[in-house]
Amino acid sequence: MVNPENTHKKKSAGRDLVKLALGLVMLFLLNYVGSFVFHRFDLTSEKRYTLSPQSKNIAENIEGTAFFKVYLEGSKLPAGLVRLRDETKEMLDEFRAYSGGKIQYEFVDPSANPNPDERQAFYKQLYKQGLSPVDLQVQESSGNSDLMIFPGAILSYRGRDIAMPILQNQGNQDPMTTINHSIEQLEYDIDNAIHKLGIDFKPRVAFIQGQGELDSVKTASATKALSEYYAIRSITINHHSGSLMDSGGIVSYAAIVIAKPDTAFSEEDKLVIDQYIMHGGKVFWLVDPLYCPIDSLVANGRTMAFPNDLNLEDMFFQYGVRLNNNVVLDYQCSAVPINVALRGEQPQWQLGQWFYEPLIGATGSNLIVKNLGLVEFNIASTLDTIAVRNIKKTILLATSKYTKLESAPARISTGIIHLHLNEDLFKQSFQPVAVLLEGKFASLYRNRIPYPFNTAKYYFLPESKSTAMIVVSDGDVIRNETAYGGHVALPLGEDKYTQQTHSNKEFILNCMNYLCGDSSLLSVRGRELQVRLLDDKKVKLQKTQWQVINLAVPVLLIIILGLILSALRKAKYAK
Repeated sequence: MVNPENTHKKKSAGRDLVKLALGLVMLFLLNYVGSFVFHRFDLTSEKRYTLSPQSKNIAENIEGTAFFKVYLEGSKLPAGLVRLRDETKEMLDEFRAYSGGKIQYEFVDPSANPNPDERQAFYKQLYKQGLSPVDLQVQESSGNSDLMIFPGAILSYRGRDIAMPILQNQGNQDPMTTINHSIEQLEYDIDNAIHKLGIDFKPRVAFIQGQGELDSVKTASATKALSEYYAIRSITINHHSGSLMDSGGIVSYAAIVIAKPDTAFSEEDKLVIDQYIMHGGKVFWLVDPLYCPIDSLVANGRTMAFPNDLNLEDMFFQYGVRLNNNVVLDYQCSAVPINVALRGEQPQWQLGQWFYEPLIGATGSNLIVKNLGLVEFNIASTLDTIAVRNIKKTILLATSKYTKLESAPARISTGIIHLHLNEDLFKQSFQPVAVLLEGKFASLYRNRIPYPFNTAKYYFLPESKSTAMIVVSDGDVIRNETAYGGHVALPLGEDKYTQQTHSNKEFILNCMNYLCGDSSLLSVRGRELQVRLLDDKKVKLQKTQWQVINLAVPVLLIIILGLILSALRKAKYAK
């Protein structure tokens, strides 16, 4: 006689085996399909773990192996740097996944060697490779101790090495803001490092000389930064049409830089520049509308700023911009040391506001200035845009809400520092000082070729191809400070009094990247990540409440669940 219970058990076992077999087949199929279809899921609202299309393209087109050796490791790292380390690892994991394993990395503790001599030698080696050290104070049970870290990485790719900073220190920002800014920049920093080592041909960029422009020492910091992307030349036009174009009328340089000229341009040199623009050339103008002798200010504490005749007004007007003969005073400014001691007493130096050195912020969301910090100007003027057909104008930088303008000629004196001016006096808000012009420009000489020029040798075009230029109403934006009698260049944007580093170098790089068609990296740099910080006020008020909830609620849930299960078991077996 067949036992129904055994038959039921056999059927159940058969169904279970079928389900198991189907599950294994589905798992096999999913793995098989997954080997051909690659996708990663990012459930964060701002897609912080999703690479941009530009980054994916860079990762997928890696030639050979790119190896990152990251020196942000150690058991004593503060919590903020631990977070930065973890975010760096996750970002590199994303790059490695999309590169098919061609991007590899290793985290190294630079202080792991117990031998102090060998450890110091290793520190020197990292410094020579381009990584800057940071000295931290770490709290331990036995007291405070010093910790030397090198928050950066060395990328080895295509037989070359390059240093990549990870901690982006922006002067006196609070640590949380610095960490968040560094995390926002991670994707750009990795892209940028790979891009630099992957460049086979560098476009040529020329610094124009001959009209008293800044010399090579005063632009050394900017030139060094630009040389990682471009082949930098220094040329003098000298009335020669072939200085910017070849014999076929093709531009010889991707862009030219005109940095703080102090003497007038000749009409023939202007015609050369004009036709360079008409043939598609890009120009980065950094021009002072006013002449202000700084030596007099340093020696006597006062000077005058008066219009600087550069013979460029008609060109700018034709292209859609006008530089104004005024001086900007901004309440958002740099500081300089002043002696606050009484006459005859020991000098007492304090930092005072120097309104003539404004710290200019970005305006709008253009890729050039998105997420850009403050840019330091020095005795700057404003500019206005003019209605010109076929030209798009984008204001890049503007002064703060508290701005004051003085018409030229203007008297500039260090005595203004002692006046302690109230911000209510600064009512001319948000004055533009940098503009991007894009489109098809009309030639300044289209209806008036000046005699005795031979227009044939200029391959004369009355209207330009689609091109762009950037105009900044202060030449000092690209000028770095110098040391040792003017023979050694200091980093661009570094303030020797406040020890802050402003974003002048990043602004120059972004402008040139945009003009030369490297804007894909800028879109990555403009990425923003939301930091979800705790409310300090609520933390203080509700600290005990949330401690009790976090400790007691899980225990109570387990007890309640145990009682319910116990009751159910008793009820089941009681029947």
